[in-house]
Amino acid sequence: MSWTDERVELLKKMWGEGQSASQIAKELGGVTRNAVIGKVHRLGLSNRVGGAPTATAAKPAAKEKTAAKAEPAAATPAETDAAEPAQVTPISRKPIIPAGQPLPPQPSANEISPEALANVREIEKKAKKISLMELTERTCKWPIGDPATEDFWFCGLAVQPGKPYCEAHVGVAFQPMSARRDRRR
Repeated sequence: MSWTDERVELLKKMWGEGQSASQIAKELGGVTRNAVIGKVHRLGLSNRVGGAPTATAAKPAAKEKTAAKAEPAAATPAETDAAEPAQVTPISRKPIIPAGQPLPPQPSANEISPEALANVREIEKKAKKISLMELTERTCKWPIGDPATEDFWFCGLAVQPGKPYCEAHVGVAFQPMSARRDRRR
């Protein structure tokens, strides 16, 4: 299936009317819902906040169209210019971030307390700084540094029973459920 100019125009028209990607795919034939979504994305068509109109909202609109066809009202240019413009309520949206750009920092529900960070920094000064090949079930497996550099190592201190990390890193990695719940609020 290729995207001919006619198919693209029909896609744009139906998308603008609020049709769903599934409905558009059925109408076009030989294309999936995901293909329609991909094409809409590549064409840069706007995201729709409200989605497709509901059945109850579509019925009055259909009645208005039939009433308009039955009684055509010829408006003069002067009447259309004199009409008061409709009030548009701005919609607050998150800014669109171009592909490949880093996301802005987001507030996290899992932020680490300053005390825990200070404790980790002190422990890391005492760490054994072992390599991947030196790790055992008794050594802390907390990675430190950038794995792409030679300045990368693992903590290597004694682990807490049943955990993969030393006491300081367990305090950072495993948080009580109530503490996580409290931070989200």
